[in-house]
Amino acid sequence: MNILPDRPSGTAPIIATRMAGIAPFQVMELMARATQLEAAGRSVIHMEVGEPDFPTPQPVVDAAQLFLADGHVHYTPALGLAELRAAISRHYSRRYGVSVPAGRIVVTAGASGALLLALGVLVNPGSRVLVTDPGYPCNRHFVRLLEGRPEALPVGPETAFQPTVGQVAEAWNNATRALILSSPSNPTGTVMDNATLEGIVQVVRARGGMLIMDEIYHGLTYGFDADTALRFSDEVFVINSFSKYFNMTGWRLGWLVAPERYVREVEKLAQNLFIAPSTPAQYAALAAFGSRTLEILESRREEFRARRDLLVPALRQLGFTVPAEPSGAFYVYADCSAFSRDSFDFARRLLDEAGVAVTPGLDFGSHHAARYLRFAYTTSQEKIEEGLARIARYCGTA
Repeated sequence: MNILPDRPSGTAPIIATRMAGIAPFQVMELMARATQLEAAGRSVIHMEVGEPDFPTPQPVVDAAQLFLADGHVHYTPALGLAELRAAISRHYSRRYGVSVPAGRIVVTAGASGALLLALGVLVNPGSRVLVTDPGYPCNRHFVRLLEGRPEALPVGPETAFQPTVGQVAEAWNNATRALILSSPSNPTGTVMDNATLEGIVQVVRARGGMLIMDEIYHGLTYGFDADTALRFSDEVFVINSFSKYFNMTGWRLGWLVAPERYVREVEKLAQNLFIAPSTPAQYAALAAFGSRTLEILESRREEFRARRDLLVPALRQLGFTVPAEPSGAFYVYADCSAFSRDSFDFARRLLDEAGVAVTPGLDFGSHHAARYLRFAYTTSQEKIEEGLARIARYCGTA
């Protein structure tokens, strides 16, 4: 019997060629650097991470503890717990006045799991998928993982960092399979108006493609409620999450609303990739739509609004430009070109020298990325004020 020898130590690892197109997630690298500084005794104000700073609402924790006390923690169906799918269906009816059958709802391992399932049933090697630039970096990286071709749609402040109907129509060609949109958007916090959203839905459907709509920041809009793409068509994939509005990031639970004709394919993929979402997280999430939980979440939404209203004018006063008013999520996308032509270098210096962690535009694409920083108001007003004071001293504007 021939036994192949082990690879010599010190030789280069075997890395798939696709990995060359998948960049590191810069915000995670910055968080790691911030952790190092804190371990060395430095004080760091965290405005880099897209994670609510609030604890999981107590009714959700209570529901999880009640379930775990029984000790019977087993798999659920791959599509998720039937009771939770029904609760999400009722959520669409109450919040949006839209009927979404529970049979079209797939509970997933976070919104990332939902995106992977949607792309997995749509994208062939070489398929072209349109993504906004700036936009959430994992969108393009997931497309690349599946051997598709992410194609950037450059968006700027003149359209509130959202694409137009004409831009989508012009960018579409015979190789295009799908478009990924986010509203409210990460990193800009802007919201697409209904007329534009409906127009884009029509353009994509007329070309035989599919819209994948990221709605994970729904519930976190200020002065109004964002509408769902499901109002305009059943033939869209909609992604949502228990992480942002529901303050359940570490529970790793999301959902996907799929067109009925895709559900079986999504189920097969979910069985193979994940088996099932976390069972304790699903039972906990049954309490997420209760009146006690929603009361807590709505009070936290008002706190996020107060933080935004503190941060945006203060950044402008310091000399940053906020060219598009953020009306959702918990981000401010600010032009820092008055201080630096390299936002990545500027972000590193703010962290190392001022003790303020923010995310450079490089994480979100290449369209004018060197001009922008993303500030996340996922920390208290007191810490935001301290962070602003540190930036003012560092930039010489105090």
